[in-house]
Amino acid sequence: MRVALACPYAWGDPGGVQVHVRELAERLLERGHDLAVLAPTREPPAQQWVIPVGSPVDIRYNDSNAPIDPRPWSRRVVRHALASFGPDVVHAHQPTSPSTGLWATLEARAPVVGTFHSGATRARLYDFAAPLLRRATARLAVRIAVSDRAAAFERQRIGGEFRVIPNGVDVARFADALPADLGPGRKLLFVGRLDERKGFPVAIDAFALLAADRPDLHLVVVGDGPERDAVDRLPTLLRARVTMLGAVPNEELPPIHAACDLYLGPSTGGESFGIVLIEAMAAGLPVVASDTPGYDEVVTDESQGLLVPPRDDAALAAAAGRVLDDADLAAQLRAAGPERARAFDWSMTVERIEDAYRDALAIGRETDRPQLR
Repeated sequence: MRVALACPYAWGDPGGVQVHVRELAERLLERGHDLAVLAPTREPPAQQWVIPVGSPVDIRYNDSNAPIDPRPWSRRVVRHALASFGPDVVHAHQPTSPSTGLWATLEARAPVVGTFHSGATRARLYDFAAPLLRRATARLAVRIAVSDRAAAFERQRIGGEFRVIPNGVDVARFADALPADLGPGRKLLFVGRLDERKGFPVAIDAFALLAADRPDLHLVVVGDGPERDAVDRLPTLLRARVTMLGAVPNEELPPIHAACDLYLGPSTGGESFGIVLIEAMAAGLPVVASDTPGYDEVVTDESQGLLVPPRDDAALAAAAGRVLDDADLAAQLRAAGPERARAFDWSMTVERIEDAYRDALAIGRETDRPQLR
């Protein structure tokens, strides 16, 4: 099967959607499919199967950064790329975002599968544009949402039926990694963009509470963003116990996870899923995270992890302290996490996505889809 994947976000930037599309592409190639990924890029992509179709513009959305290409002339580039590749099916990610996913949905001659990743809590511009976007999404043969949260968000705005297929994770890559050398002591791990939605300042304040009477405790931070200076609010001696690794490619994360003892996921909301939580559980890390929609579909409180109210650094510190100080609880969570993570392994996820492609092809043979201009 010839499959064109349309990624709306800058290909080289960190982000869950980019990781999902890249790993999906790799699995499809392994399974013998012909493949092209269309995405905006800041620099030439490393993979020969990625076709640059625009340059990203950083736009603030859902309390985070969305590096998309909304410029209408990139639609013409997408049209040409699809015509040149000639896919049997087009898989558009975030097909309502004004970027590559939407342009591919509008320009595809082949049946289109759309995957929706958003778990935004508010979207006024989206609400305003919903009547027009419903016309575009009418072209989707199959609609996928990565979680019940994402399906509910989209159903309220564009209607239709969604099949829930969670993001995939390479469980073995995290489970089998050897630990990186991050120095002595016990380590908390934070991975994510250092922005408001991911709750990095909450993690910093929780670490300050925890570290006050645990001299062996350190915080390892993977990511970058506008809230990076939150670490400077710590006293000098505590600041010295924080390791800021900056942005790290996803494929280089497993040894970092393997070197740590507990994962902090203090997102303030707006998550459609919790791929960072799945990766942590796959690595055998106990998880302490916010009790928010999306995250609560991944972690069951007191089973694979502990869930606490968002934006509450004291609650986050108290729950993490329980795990650090209770060896039996920590062992229980370390055992339950990998079992839960296996439910999201790519070996199962890719088969469900291939089923969606086959269904889209069957629908495409039965339906004459007029081209929208």
